[in-house]
Amino acid sequence: MESSTTSFIVEALTRAIVEHRLQPGTKLAEQKLADHFGVSRTLVRQALFQLGQNRLVRLEPARGAFVAAPSAAEARQVFAVRRMLEAEMTRAFVRDVTSARIRALREHVAREKLAVEKEDVAGRTELLGNFHVRMAELMGNEVLAQILGELISRCSLITLMYQTSSAAGHSSDEHTEIVKALAARDEPRAVRLMTEHLQHVEQNLAFDRQLPSSDISLAMA
Repeated sequence: MESSTTSFIVEALTRAIVEHRLQPGTKLAEQKLADHFGVSRTLVRQALFQLGQNRLVRLEPARGAFVAAPSAAEARQVFAVRRMLEAEMTRAFVRDVTSARIRALREHVAREKLAVEKEDVAGRTELLGNFHVRMAELMGNEVLAQILGELISRCSLITLMYQTSSAAGHSSDEHTEIVKALAARDEPRAVRLMTEHLQHVEQNLAFDRQLPSSDISLAMA
């Protein structure tokens, strides 16, 4: 029972964050949340810990929990590194492409499109990021997959919070075109599409989006 209650709190706060009803930097007071949900502070603390693990919340000793405030500058640095790495990854993928690897990527893109259509913000964000990690995994390069996973997680909250539905759909369409170029073994086109894709993702993040409320009661209403 406690675990299901904790999950409910996690899901409710996640929705409030990704739907822009809570500003980055907002303090998440345990007692206020406990009163709102009608639960103990212990359950709230467990939920906040989970959100901290997901990088949606920042936990500070003696200060409490805050909605994570991702840095746009950090995101741009991450995208710069990703463009360097993923251009070379794309070249390597084309040179050792197989029908099984292409089939796996097409299946992944199909799941992306379904999440976009359902307006599953958290799901589409995870799948769109994992497309890149999936390429590394299919190549059998575990080190590259791990490095990419860490890079993507560093800007995942920014993408989660600032990527619009139309930009997410466009991103998935670009994945489709990349897979077509990979299947055709067209190395120059595949590398160009991958580089342009990462540039587009970065450019389409709405960093100036207004996040209207830092009041928990208003945000959770």
